[in-house]
Amino acid sequence: MKSLLAEQVDGQVPELIAATEEALPQQANALARTRAFAEPLIAHETLDTGENTLAHADAVAAILKSMGGSEAMQAASYLVYACAYLNKPEEVIAKAFGESYAKLATETNKLVRIQQQTRVAQDEGEEEAKARTETVRKMLLAFSRDLRVVLLRLASRLATLRWHAANKTVAPEGVAREALNVFAPLANRLGIWQVKWEMEDLAFRFLEPDTYKRVAKMLDEKRTEREHYVEDLRSGLEGELRAQGIAASVYGRPKHIYSIVRKMRGKDLDFAQVFDIRALRVIVPEVKDCYAALSWVHQQFTPLVEEFDDYIAKPKPNGYQSLHTIVRDAQGRAIEIQIRTQAMHEHAEHGVAAHWAYKEAGQKGYSGVSASGEYDAKIAVLRQLLAWERDLSGAAKGLFEDRIYVLTPDAAIVELPQGATPVDFAYSVHTSLGHRCRGARVDGAMVPLNTPLKNGQTVAVVAAKEGGPSRDWLNPELGFLASHRARAKVRAWFNEQLRHETVARGRELVEKLLQREGKTAVKLEDLAEQLGFKSADDLFGVVGKDEFSLRNIETVLNPPAAPLPQDEFLLKKPRPAAREPKGGVLVVGIDSLMTQLARCCKPAPPDSIAGFVTRGKGVSIHRRDCPSFHELATKAPERVIDVQWGARGASDAVYPVDVSVEAADRQGLLRDISEVFAKEKMNVIGVQTTSVKGTAWMTFTVEVADASKLSKVLALVRDVAGVQRARRR
Repeated sequence: MKSLLAEQVDGQVPELIAATEEALPQQANALARTRAFAEPLIAHETLDTGENTLAHADAVAAILKSMGGSEAMQAASYLVYACAYLNKPEEVIAKAFGESYAKLATETNKLVRIQQQTRVAQDEGEEEAKARTETVRKMLLAFSRDLRVVLLRLASRLATLRWHAANKTVAPEGVAREALNVFAPLANRLGIWQVKWEMEDLAFRFLEPDTYKRVAKMLDEKRTEREHYVEDLRSGLEGELRAQGIAASVYGRPKHIYSIVRKMRGKDLDFAQVFDIRALRVIVPEVKDCYAALSWVHQQFTPLVEEFDDYIAKPKPNGYQSLHTIVRDAQGRAIEIQIRTQAMHEHAEHGVAAHWAYKEAGQKGYSGVSASGEYDAKIAVLRQLLAWERDLSGAAKGLFEDRIYVLTPDAAIVELPQGATPVDFAYSVHTSLGHRCRGARVDGAMVPLNTPLKNGQTVAVVAAKEGGPSRDWLNPELGFLASHRARAKVRAWFNEQLRHETVARGRELVEKLLQREGKTAVKLEDLAEQLGFKSADDLFGVVGKDEFSLRNIETVLNPPAAPLPQDEFLLKKPRPAAREPKGGVLVVGIDSLMTQLARCCKPAPPDSIAGFVTRGKGVSIHRRDCPSFHELATKAPERVIDVQWGARGASDAVYPVDVSVEAADRQGLLRDISEVFAKEKMNVIGVQTTSVKGTAWMTFTVEVADASKLSKVLALVRDVAGVQRARRR
């Protein structure tokens, strides 16, 4: 039986895709030269995974070759690992092999360092490990502007998993989990299925060894019988299709343990219910042959219609195309059959690595060719990567325009917006570091603070012991900040400085008032609380901005005398008949009687009023619409007398009236309402407030000379945030 694992593609080995901004120049004996360059540097070194570094580079080059990588691409695998042992690696490699090799090697080496850092993070806890793994995903996407970096890392991870399997050692959990959660999905998105399947199986073998062995054992139990059956089926199907005029090649399809387990778990199936344990793959020359072969297969076997998928008419997002069908033979055994063309098969096995070559870029245009095919290939790959990013994040952010990823000196990853500067970086690490940032080193070299950062750079901030940001940083024309978050922190710092100045001014005004009133012993926090403020600084802030009248503070410091316990409030004493009472109330015909304004309704000019003769306390003055007056007048109508307001010449006369307010309770409500009265020059002489389940009921006693002016003030009170009703009692 033919095996796809050993299958060779007819004709030339496909070359690697030209989906990068810079191509590797083809150099004579490049593979031998780079290996010879790297060998003395890495032959006796060991990677953190335990592998010999040179042997690992050999394995990476071999995998790239099997994927269709050119000799130049294979050669780059040695330079990646040599970087770690060179001073100024980019400069040294550029002199020996050119700038393109140097850039690829150093960029890929940065990813190696990042992944090492992530693997260390696996010991920090599950949530931290997930966050780090997600960041590596993003880093891979960011570096995938040069697809060569991604392919080198895919090959490297597969080589590491193979090494552990061959040496019967357990791969570190971080290595295996990153392979399963990051690299295998990326290989799938790029359509490199052979790498995806092998990486998944190996990673799963290390992460869940017991489950892996159990499923492998179930596959092995009837292997001989199944292989004989599949071989008979394969040879018979191939012969009969050729007899029908369809030039088909039929192969047994290898089973991948992880895909079986995932199917069993996802569909809650037993092993016996997995249909594709017996599987064949049919390769034909053209698309029309695919459908012809499908028609013949469905005539010879019983198809399961619900299991049929046409990925030729509707390809998968990564470009995969094939016909999938499951049929039953005469004994009822399920068989999965995939039918595709040779071109579809090559894409399925090697994806983007199966079609185009890296060529030297020059005057001819992108990748050294004038045709648009290479550019179209790049766009197709980037679309696949963008779709993968959307799958991961659920967002449609621009993959290659929005974000960059840089490193701290400790190799921690920092995500920033495109165009971010060292100042943005400093603020993303810590707000205090941003405020104190005075300089920066990028990859070891001092740079201006408005220098745009690039993916993978290492940034170290030079900071003062204390201090704040520069106002120049807020000038967009100077280019110091690209991050909205950093810009907001700078503004907040300057706003806080302004607030400190305002609070200091308010504190000075309040303390002068306390000295003037002889109340220096008053606690400032208690005073603020009495006025409805959360803290003394909040009080000072509004006073400093001239938004709160000092007269309100004077009222709290010098409250009016307590009212008499009687029902009436005594405003005046008996006066000689010749003089007009200061209260402004005249009793018709008897102007020498003592009069009092009733506390129940608190009349004030120009209210319509009436008098009621009390026993020993003079005449009580009520508003004519007062319910208490109506009750008194009904019981003793003979004691009701006519009264009227006196001449309005007494300009200094004021009258207390009650205002009821209902509002949604909140911090500062009392202060805001008090400010309305203060601005309208109405003195508040008393406040009663109650709050129940978020609703505040307040009664303000204010002094007025003319009650008709109260309607304007009530309208202003109703405009205060949260106030629902405001009326005179």
